[in-house]
Amino acid sequence: MTFSTDAQASVIAILPEILMVVLAVAVLVLDVFWRVRERVEIGYVAGFGLLGIAALVWLIGTPQQSGELSDQLVLGGMIRHDDLAQIFRVMVIVAGGLSCLITMGMDRLRVRGDFYALVIISVIGASLTAAASDLIMIFLALETLSITLYLLAGYLRNDDKSTEAGLKYFMFGAFASAFTLYGLSLVYGFTGETNIYRLGRVVSTGGLNDPAVVIALGLVMVGFAFKISAVPFHFWTPDVYEGAPTPITALLSTASKAASLGLLLRFLLAVFPPPDLLPAALDGVKDYSVLWVELAAVLAVVSMSLGNVLALVQTNIKRLLAYSTIAHAGYVLVGVAAISTDKSGDGAAAVAFYMFMYVLTNILAFAVVILFADATGSNEIRDLAGLSRRSPWLALAMTLALLSLAGIPPAAGFVGKFLLFRAAIDSGLVWLALVGMINVIIGLYYYLVIVKVMYMDLPQDEAPIPVSLAHVWALSISSAGVVLFGTVLVSPLLDWATDAAHALYVML
Repeated sequence: MTFSTDAQASVIAILPEILMVVLAVAVLVLDVFWRVRERVEIGYVAGFGLLGIAALVWLIGTPQQSGELSDQLVLGGMIRHDDLAQIFRVMVIVAGGLSCLITMGMDRLRVRGDFYALVIISVIGASLTAAASDLIMIFLALETLSITLYLLAGYLRNDDKSTEAGLKYFMFGAFASAFTLYGLSLVYGFTGETNIYRLGRVVSTGGLNDPAVVIALGLVMVGFAFKISAVPFHFWTPDVYEGAPTPITALLSTASKAASLGLLLRFLLAVFPPPDLLPAALDGVKDYSVLWVELAAVLAVVSMSLGNVLALVQTNIKRLLAYSTIAHAGYVLVGVAAISTDKSGDGAAAVAFYMFMYVLTNILAFAVVILFADATGSNEIRDLAGLSRRSPWLALAMTLALLSLAGIPPAAGFVGKFLLFRAAIDSGLVWLALVGMINVIIGLYYYLVIVKVMYMDLPQDEAPIPVSLAHVWALSISSAGVVLFGTVLVSPLLDWATDAAHALYVML
């Protein structure tokens, strides 16, 4: 039996998702046939399985292509197989793998094969979201990601905070999904196309009613703003982050955000492209990119500012990291605002680099939070007092994560913020870069307060905090990534991010 070239290309394009489906089935089978004392190892199967798939995606890369968009669209145009899809796929799969490993530190979850299967399915949805190039696939992938995260956020049914988090996330998510679906249906109704590249050409040249296009753009942006926790669609974030199981908070703040941002970059440039990305022979081209550049800039300012200001007064570490997530959504939107006028791809490359760094950094921070909360029963910042004396390596790992979030070298967060602000300046958005720098200074305060508590305050308990082997793996991988991608491996990751950014500007 032989396969056509198109069939082979389609299989290669969705190979990560195929392997993850197999892994999810394997985890469920092991959950049925393994005895209870053996099920504690299921997390290793899920975690290292996902990390192995991520390594395979990175090693395979994308096949040599002619540079034409038609060569990169597979499955009837539902998926685009390019470097942008690959880099965001790797980061969401790594986030899923590390989340599975840190789950093994929670006694209530570590033996639940169905929990790990749901995590894998959510990663499948995130992976497809990053590669989607059709309205139908976009909505299916986003809902696969969202529905599984609703279930995971409320997974601990005997925990009032977890059930509250699941319900709140579901209610807000259903509300945002309705807006997104209505916006996508309007875009389809205007153009008669579902492929985002074909409908982008129709939107720009079809003589559509401007208010109608603006309304469609606004409705779709509601959904994206919700997924990345941008103001004013951030209200769910602190409560859900605090109440959800901590591994799911880590996954929610990394994989979901990364996949949504990867799709946002692709969607905006494809559906509302700047005129110079379209063939010069086209007449009557309208530039709708100005609208979303201004919208992204405004969302960036309010998200950075509100997230950082509200984080200053938090006493719970999970809520503080939630408001930090809102602020970081603002930082990333600085790069999104720069992609329209910066055809070198620096803005998109900065977003990809920053999100890769952010995934590793947030997983590192939440891994420490899990270990500390399980040992002390507290998520309060004041109870971190003297952590450097109780468990110096955990304090060092948390410090590294906080320095990266604050943007202090040699952590990768410094390089990420530098790239974002440089892209904004190169695009003429100097004022936006200045607002971002001011917010970095504000954020530096509350991050360093936590460091001060860990190293300067006296501990109430001198007992060291136990660290499982699975956590050692998760902490080691994420710590190494945060340091290496901020120092010796900056160029390889940035080169990959730049290749991914250049793929964005290949249009029909």
